[in-house]
Amino acid sequence: MKPYVLLAASAAIAATLLSPVRSAAEDDYHGEHRIKHVLLLSIDGMHAVDFLNCSRGIDGVNGGDPYCPNLAALEHNAINYTAASTSKPSDSFPGLMSIVTGATPKTMGVYYDVAYDRSLDAPAKTTGNGVAAGPCTPFGLPTGTTTEYEEGIDRDQTKVNGGAPGAGLTDGGIASIDPQRLPRDPAAGCAPVYPWNFVRVNTIFGVIHAAGGYTAWSDKHPAYSSVAGPGGVLDDFYAPEINSDVIGLPGVSTSEGISCAAVRDPSSDLTAWTNSFQNIQCYDSLKVNAIVREIHGKTHNGAAARMPTIFGMNFQAVSVGQKLIESGVKGGYLNAAGAPSASLLSEIEYVDAAIGDMVNALKDTGKLEDTLIIITAKHGQSPIDPNLYKAHPGKTGNGTSPATVLENLLPDSESPANPNGIGPTEDDISLLWLKSGTDVEGAVQTLEQNATAIGLGQIFYGPSVALNYNKPGLGPGLDPRTPDIIVTPNIGVTYTGSAAKLEEHGGFSHDDTNVMLLVSNPSIRHKSVSTFTTTSQVAPTILDVLGLNPNALQAVGIEGTTALPEVNSALDK
Repeated sequence: MKPYVLLAASAAIAATLLSPVRSAAEDDYHGEHRIKHVLLLSIDGMHAVDFLNCSRGIDGVNGGDPYCPNLAALEHNAINYTAASTSKPSDSFPGLMSIVTGATPKTMGVYYDVAYDRSLDAPAKTTGNGVAAGPCTPFGLPTGTTTEYEEGIDRDQTKVNGGAPGAGLTDGGIASIDPQRLPRDPAAGCAPVYPWNFVRVNTIFGVIHAAGGYTAWSDKHPAYSSVAGPGGVLDDFYAPEINSDVIGLPGVSTSEGISCAAVRDPSSDLTAWTNSFQNIQCYDSLKVNAIVREIHGKTHNGAAARMPTIFGMNFQAVSVGQKLIESGVKGGYLNAAGAPSASLLSEIEYVDAAIGDMVNALKDTGKLEDTLIIITAKHGQSPIDPNLYKAHPGKTGNGTSPATVLENLLPDSESPANPNGIGPTEDDISLLWLKSGTDVEGAVQTLEQNATAIGLGQIFYGPSVALNYNKPGLGPGLDPRTPDIIVTPNIGVTYTGSAAKLEEHGGFSHDDTNVMLLVSNPSIRHKSVSTFTTTSQVAPTILDVLGLNPNALQAVGIEGTTALPEVNSALDK
């Protein structure tokens, strides 16, 4: 199988590695370093307290006994970082890219899967989710556009394969990305901005491939080929579209032995896999099977290959279990202590069984000893306490959102006043890009005058935005992607009209950002680290354990991101 070559690998990146590029032969590549493979897993939504409860047990659930035996077994030989934080914002797109770049949104330029860029122009064709087509003048002044890097850029987002021409039932990969639906860069002659080029810094996948390693990733959208980064290559990429129509999956079963050949939950809303507690497990099983095949030295679809140096996937099941109300059945939690509902418990047990299959495959192939397993999450979910959730406006006109209050001050592609658009960038956070020339101070005052209606918690603008991000604007010294205003609402407030949610993510709260982070290998003695860490530290850690120079990551040089504490010393013992 030919690799997904996204852009030629940079010689400059290869030159910064600790050792020169080695032979493609696996043993030669790794030299004397014992860790030869890294399995990176994101259990989206999995809080640190979720792992604590499932591995120790909690009153009122499963008779008080633990309910994630495979994860608990991994912890016996692992470092558990209990105070790990995701990116801020804690959306899936920046959450993932922070893990694989070592960067914060300030440096990588990724704020949300749907955001805004003042330096780009609209796509040539309206996206599947409503980012309208618009003009682009080659080498002319940009007009600015909403940027979408999710299912809306697929050729056909109703298909699991994304509508890629000639693709298998679930396997479109980057061929399912419609270049006409991508934002365009007038400074590059109106060329479409592919996901991997949207990211401003390189990733672990590009660095490892440049050093002779084999790279693989599986995720929920073809857009998440962004993990390759500019100059990167993915040797094996799998991205069945999660927001496609639900179908039967012949030959697929969950790790708990349940067949997915027919749709498990046919009475659910079949327009997305995330609308059902049962169907989401079948969807995730596609990627689990890919990982098991890769452990056995095959590609995700079973062709001959070699076991990847870096590979992994995201699980969506826990996130669905946290958020969803399906036909009156609630997921989420029973209390503020994080005791899971029956629906969420089922998702955690499913993910645990799937990880057990991966560990067993590593044992069966004799690869467990030289594989470092890292389990974390792109994002958490808020609020854990079921009594705090409050939808704005919800279905009962319960307040409003910051974007609605300022709708006349926002670009058309971001404004709720546009009935045909994709809508503003809001979940349990509101990112606001204002029209050029708008009085930011005046907009902030308007929001503060509507504090109760929007559930206002805190407003960031001016110096408080520039300090942690970059100064927003278009021109020298300004960042075209930085929001003018960021609103974080009171805990529990989510800006949505949906009546089918219990939680959401994207914000800055503890429940949004404090996620599980476990680093495991049979040679590690169990240790718990309670000092503050970030998921961005995963990237330099991975290069370090593979014997590569973390400084090969551009974000490490720019931001000074360090490897996670204790890992190398634990492996050396």
